[in-house]
Amino acid sequence: MGMTMTQKILAAHAGLSEVKAGQLIEADLDLVMGNDITSPVAINEMKKMKNQNVFDRDKVALIMDHFIPNKDIKSAENCKCCREFAARHELTNYFDVGEMGIEHALVPEKGLVVAGDAVIGADSHTCTYGALGAFSTGVGSTDMAAGMVTGKAWFKVPAALKFVLTGKPSKWVSGKDVILHIIGMIGVDGALYKSMEFTGDGIANLSMDDRFTICNMAIEAGGKNGIFPVDELAAAYMKEHSKRDYKVYEADPDAEYEAVYTVDLSELKPTVAFPHLPENTKETGTFGEVKIDQAVIGSCTNGRISDMRVAAEILKGRKVAKGVRCIVIPATQNVYLQALREGLIETFIEAGAVVSTPTCGPCLGGYMGILAAGERCVSTTNRNFVGRMGHVDSEVYLTSPAVAAASAVAGRIVCPCELKD
Repeated sequence: MGMTMTQKILAAHAGLSEVKAGQLIEADLDLVMGNDITSPVAINEMKKMKNQNVFDRDKVALIMDHFIPNKDIKSAENCKCCREFAARHELTNYFDVGEMGIEHALVPEKGLVVAGDAVIGADSHTCTYGALGAFSTGVGSTDMAAGMVTGKAWFKVPAALKFVLTGKPSKWVSGKDVILHIIGMIGVDGALYKSMEFTGDGIANLSMDDRFTICNMAIEAGGKNGIFPVDELAAAYMKEHSKRDYKVYEADPDAEYEAVYTVDLSELKPTVAFPHLPENTKETGTFGEVKIDQAVIGSCTNGRISDMRVAAEILKGRKVAKGVRCIVIPATQNVYLQALREGLIETFIEAGAVVSTPTCGPCLGGYMGILAAGERCVSTTNRNFVGRMGHVDSEVYLTSPAVAAASAVAGRIVCPCELKD
């Protein structure tokens, strides 16, 4: 029996000719990553180990993004811990205020991951990098500590689900709508500890930013990882952003999948995940009026330059509805700078939105947009669990940047097609 893309990457990193679903392996790692919340825990775990040196200072990345700039004393202490650790071990890839960015947008932008890599990160959305044809997955801080010291990690080889994407998305339909549709179709545990492998001619109609978004939310379906084949677009992205060599792995024709799903992108409509699960999806136009108090456009899911452009296209010449707070968060300093050069920041401010420095901010209930009891937020983030963005009696509705921007103007959740010129 043949192997999937994920299985081939894991086999290569375990020094094996083949692996099978359910097999336990020890694999070499190309990158071990953590942030300002998870890294201090891993650093403290390292103190308990006999060997307290990182295996490769070029292959450990610490990215300050969750509470940056620091919001309180605890977050300042956490960052100080990471800062001192990075200096002590002379880490090549330490990112703080001034060169910061939300980790899962910053890592590809900096060229730290390429096709064929095996990556772990102490953050569940590390699965983002599958868009480049890499195996990447989230782990706990203890596994991160072990990875920093040994350069290895234990894995149970995942079984796989195949998603055949066909057709071309219509106007205002993006990667966010694709993954919300899939999660709504299979549920939040529909891919539990499985590899979500995407294929089909429809991939050619998805931008790299679309693919990053789709893989980013593989974990919201329970997936171990998400992964796309490496095509010309992915190769061009890696050529632009990285100087590293990469290796392309392709699934065997007889690779085994537990299920195969076909998604016609041309049939999809802008989609919203209602509280309090990402699987609770509804297409715009199929539900009644949902008034909002806040709109958030950003995060590791939708804070890239294409997301900023879409939001600005809708907000240009319009005003955020009275009583609505619209918060725009570019995912990295480069995205922020590009948005500034293109006049997008001016558009946001003239529309009545506020623009934040790159940060995870409100996504995890951190800061820069916490909700009070009874408030509703339409957000381009990836989770809408109870209390995710603040008070347990608040509500988060997950959408694309297009829907979030249009909703900020309308004061209720709408498709951009519903706005009047």
